[in-house]
Amino acid sequence: MPAGVAALRKLGVGLGLNDGMPFRGLRFVERRVAAQADFPDGWGRGVRWATLHKLLIERAWRVGVEMNWGVRVRSGQAGELTADGSSVRSRWIIGADGKNSRVRNWAGLGVDGKGGKRRALRRHYRVKPWSEHAEVHWSAECQMYVTPAGAADVCVAAFTRKDGLKFEEALARFPEIAARVAAAESGATDEREMRAARSMRHVFNGNIALAGDASGCVDALTGDGLALALQQGVHLASALRKNDLRGYLREHRRMMQRPKLMSRLLEMLSRRGWLRRRLISALSVNPAMFSRLLAAHAGTMNLQRLVLDYAPEFTWQVLTAHDASSPNEANPSRFDGR
Repeated sequence: MPAGVAALRKLGVGLGLNDGMPFRGLRFVERRVAAQADFPDGWGRGVRWATLHKLLIERAWRVGVEMNWGVRVRSGQAGELTADGSSVRSRWIIGADGKNSRVRNWAGLGVDGKGGKRRALRRHYRVKPWSEHAEVHWSAECQMYVTPAGAADVCVAAFTRKDGLKFEEALARFPEIAARVAAAESGATDEREMRAARSMRHVFNGNIALAGDASGCVDALTGDGLALALQQGVHLASALRKNDLRGYLREHRRMMQRPKLMSRLLEMLSRRGWLRRRLISALSVNPAMFSRLLAAHAGTMNLQRLVLDYAPEFTWQVLTAHDASSPNEANPSRFDGR
């Protein structure tokens, strides 16, 4: 997302012209109704994990980070770890080890609830991106994300709570996507478990601090996870320089507020099809409102102003909108494949 691209720049990591593919906004699609809007604060970037990983390693190496791959780390006394059995003393310990963080357990920092679970199925196709927007396609059983990742690379990812759903079965629920990738060469399907939003009251204890999914996470549907981790890295570095992690805790809570709100909204939409279809129909005829929602999510528009100035009229539009599940209803923003 644009916030993640900006955080990368602050960290000194530059994305070259051949490092992924930019996208200008979001596009929501259900059945044959679509709504789209551009980001108010720059472009996002679709980039493969391997490419981003390489860029991050190169930047870390240039600024003097020593990387020890495959080392088994265990906790010891406060401020002390063992790495492959050898004692390591450190001023700070940062746990950025994911949603099942061991460092979080060492620090005695729990989470508020375990959150719901969802499966993610992802596959890359060798095909030219057909849109300058990242697309979110909705159905009753799953959502499918389409993100440009290169000049001839599109990432298609399905999120579902249905056990045993295969990628091909998910793709069959979205015939417009299936038609576009039918003749394209594809890679292997990557499958992993995702968790819904998880929050934490504290993200540090003593000299141990947490960042990324180890410090709590938002729903994967928001697309905010990586951007948040990068932003947290920037604020954590500032707090370490000041030798005071309380400032990091304040910034962490602040930056999680809007994504957590978006998590709840998307979770509600994934479970309530009638509301989701009416919302997409309303946004399709009111793209300015979609732009305002993206601006509020990005923090470039005051959320209170959005609610007071625009919410009442738009709520009425949602309640009176055509249901996208009605294929015979006339709608000026029918999905035309572009």
